[in-house]
Amino acid sequence: MSAPRTTPPWPLIALFTAGYLAPYLLPTTVGRLDSGLPLSATQAGAVGSALLLSSASAGFLLASRVDRIGPRLLARTGLVLAVLGYGGAALTHTVGALIAGVLIGGFGSGTATAVAATGIAAQPDPHRTTTLGLLGVSALAGAVYLTVPHLGPGHGQPLAAIALTAAAVWPLTSRLAPATAPHRTRRQPTTPLPHPRAGLLLALTLPCWSLAQNSLWGVSGRIGLDQAHLTETTVGAVFAIALGAGLLGVIGAGALGPRLGRALPIGAGTALIAVCIALSASATDLTTFATGEIAWNTLYPIVLSYVIGLAASLDPRGRWAVLVGSASSLGTAAGPLAGSLLSARAGFETMGWVLAAGLLLIAAPMTAVALGAGRRPLPVVEVPVETPVYDKATAA
Repeated sequence: MSAPRTTPPWPLIALFTAGYLAPYLLPTTVGRLDSGLPLSATQAGAVGSALLLSSASAGFLLASRVDRIGPRLLARTGLVLAVLGYGGAALTHTVGALIAGVLIGGFGSGTATAVAATGIAAQPDPHRTTTLGLLGVSALAGAVYLTVPHLGPGHGQPLAAIALTAAAVWPLTSRLAPATAPHRTRRQPTTPLPHPRAGLLLALTLPCWSLAQNSLWGVSGRIGLDQAHLTETTVGAVFAIALGAGLLGVIGAGALGPRLGRALPIGAGTALIAVCIALSASATDLTTFATGEIAWNTLYPIVLSYVIGLAASLDPRGRWAVLVGSASSLGTAAGPLAGSLLSARAGFETMGWVLAAGLLLIAAPMTAVALGAGRRPLPVVEVPVETPVYDKATAA
């Protein structure tokens, strides 16, 4: 008989990177869609939102089915969809085919993310694995942002980068579990979602949290160019430095680990992010703009890593982690449109104050969930000893 074995972390980190790369590259992906395609800026943004909504739908659909279907099969299916969808969208110059491609690719990204989130929740230290995943996707996205401008115009380069990443991750799926045998599946207990009130509260607040972040990100370029009167080269340099600061933030989150608990990083971090958003949105010079953007990009991945870890702690089977992540994707999808509408009707500065106030309001319930999770023991998931969770384990 085989004892239960934990998931090798590196395949999960790779899947996390492949799944999260599309949202990280959304600004450059959307920004290039109207290059060579008959799309307006608003229509390009709608295509980006459709991609993220497709990704979120995969998470909602698969949240409770990863173990039943099998991580290996689902991961491979998601990666194939990502390669075909994003690859096809990168090659086409037809709007209909492009939309179909990003919808297929987005569903593939969401599937990969669902498998990764489920496996990360079962890790001995979900927060550490999450920070490694964020470090990987931040570093890869930064490299793409620095490389794509030198590859010429066109919409295909960022989409091709996502497809190639999915293809590169494929070999690591052999380390994931195959589908569980039917007779063994029946023996495993079916349990309801633990901590339903805390999980639901977190799932309801995360769309608002993500919406605020991506509302700023979606109009940051316009703030730098139109309100701070900076050149495109200067704005690009600020963004490059901000991405580097994000890497440092992820490394810092990994170094801190659980020392500060979850409530302080989530609550205080969200409040500081609110200040950064208000500062960036009101910027009229380089110093203010750079300070707000760099500080925000430093704090955002730190808080995000603790939020993902909090969701994982609510259910070691990973169902809340997948549901909360998918709910967050809904806010991510709506963010650019919300930022454009707010800034067009009220101005950048007022938009910043509105977003900051909203973040301060949701910081309280998010902190309450973190405090409650810290006082509760984690639920125990029983796995029959004769059923190995993974067929092949490697040293982390």
